[in-house]
Amino acid sequence: MNFKKTLLALALALPLGAAAQSQDQLIDRYSKLAGSKQNATSLVEGLRDGSQVKLTKGTSTETFTPPTGKMGYGNVDNALALAEASLREKGITNPTPAQLEASVMEILKMRAAGQGWGQIAQAQGFKLGEVKRPERVARVERAHKPEKPERPEKPERPERPEKPHKPR
Repeated sequence: MNFKKTLLALALALPLGAAAQSQDQLIDRYSKLAGSKQNATSLVEGLRDGSQVKLTKGTSTETFTPPTGKMGYGNVDNALALAEASLREKGITNPTPAQLEASVMEILKMRAAGQGWGQIAQAQGFKLGEVKRPERVARVERAHKPEKPERPEKPERPERPEKPHKPR
């Protein structure tokens, strides 16, 4: 098997959260939140490099520089996932550049102040694992359905009679 196939097989075998995030994966994941692939690219690259982020929608443009400096892809993912959850909590699913900037900057300021991702998530009213794995939240919500009545206990199995011992 060649190297690319081996790498692909390994990536598919890993759980979603265990696979390393790449720039392209993050851009794809956050394009809807950012309103365009161009905005998502600016967000991911700006957070990753600690450089200016430019968000544009129609005639509206917002620019900001992350107070955190350079961040790894996992940190970029955490920041954007928390910003997205915070906006969704406020009922905003298609944010303007100003709303997105405000949400991202709120998260980044807490991070720059030395707070950990778990602390930031908790301050926003979330658990980081719930934000990072929305499919897990859906499973938890399904688990909170009304309880089913208990199943009656199974009757004890009767003991098997011993087989007669055969002489050799």
